Amino acid sequence: MDNLESFYTLGVSLALGLLIGVERGWKGRELADGRRVAGIRTFALIGLLGGVWGLLSVQLGTAVLAVAFATLAVVLVGAYAISQRLDTDISITGIIAGLLTFAFGAMAVLDQAALAAAGAVVTTILLGVKPVLHSWVSHLEQKELYATLKLLLISVVVLPLLPNEGYGPWQALNPYRIWWMVVLIAGISFVGYFAMRIVGQRRGIMATGLFAGLASSTAVTVNFARIARGERGLENVLAAGTLVACATMFPRLLVVTSIFSLSLATALLWPMLVMMATTYLAAWVFWRRTDRHAGSERARLSNPFELKPALIFAALLTAILLLSRALEASLGDAGLYLLAAASGLADVDAITLSLANMVQDTLAIPTATLAILIAAVSNSMVKAGLSLGIGGARLGTRVGLTLLGVVCSGLATWWLLV
Repeated sequence: MDNLESFYTLGVSLALGLLIGVERGWKGRELADGRRVAGIRTFALIGLLGGVWGLLSVQLGTAVLAVAFATLAVVLVGAYAISQRLDTDISITGIIAGLLTFAFGAMAVLDQAALAAAGAVVTTILLGVKPVLHSWVSHLEQKELYATLKLLLISVVVLPLLPNEGYGPWQALNPYRIWWMVVLIAGISFVGYFAMRIVGQRRGIMATGLFAGLASSTAVTVNFARIARGERGLENVLAAGTLVACATMFPRLLVVTSIFSLSLATALLWPMLVMMATTYLAAWVFWRRTDRHAGSERARLSNPFELKPALIFAALLTAILLLSRALEASLGDAGLYLLAAASGLADVDAITLSLANMVQDTLAIPTATLAILIAAVSNSMVKAGLSLGIGGARLGTRVGLTLLGVVCSGLATWWLLV
């Protein structure tokens, strides 16, 4: 390493220390001089110290860097112990931040400057958002904490352990792919639940439809239909919220298919965009016709994640994969279309993921595209029927006629492109 590069990397070490030091100094800005264990200057020097010892370790060996790190840890702990005589704050965040600053400074001169910079930025953000994080934790319910742990269990622990190869008839069952799809759907529902949780009831039915629709647009449709049956005068706003929830299905399908097959997502792009735009436009029209003083209800979502529904989804997905292969082998494309229509009555994600998975092997893109559109049409008509059957004619007519026009526009777009 030449002198110019050494100056540069030491400058980076100093800058990273300054970055973390600014946050630490701002936090203790009201304390008198000498009352802070470490402020902006100290953290800047710790970063520079890490850089200097990093350079020395290149010549003297990595052991000296370990000794320097341990010495700094002793000094920080000693300073912290002395400070406890004047302050009863038992937090060790400052000590950890100081040790990280030293490590980032050393990394910057050891050919890991980009990683060190990223780590310093993340560290500074975590230090700065302490009130927000504590507020989130204080408002976190026990079921939501367990839901987070369950999602981490199935994604971080279980998924890497599964074999990524085909088993069973037609080699159709790939445990890794099946479980990855379960994780994907569970993650979408998880994000939708907490988005809904953050927005809250007072943001209105439109926000409810948008965020809760990520978790389950069918559940939102049923809930809004029940509200419409119990209260009159809310048909326009409830129709708008229902349609917003239904519209989330189309970009969701695009995102899901693009993860497994970019070619399939490209083939679906224009039909899905047309259906999404048509649905949002209709929702906007109903929203404009809504009384500004209309009530606002919040969709009653279940837990953000439960293992039992995820396993049921895995079983459904497995059955659809086998049926897809069997029908394709016996009836050709017609069998897949029949299965797509039947699957869409209950859930459009399972058949979509199955078809996207099959495209990676032998299924033709046009066949998969039409099958997914058939599933989306089937699912939309189910939601139209739920709005009519549960919510009554006033809501059902608004939602049903709109969704009928939406699926017609999507099929027409697909036909024109073909």
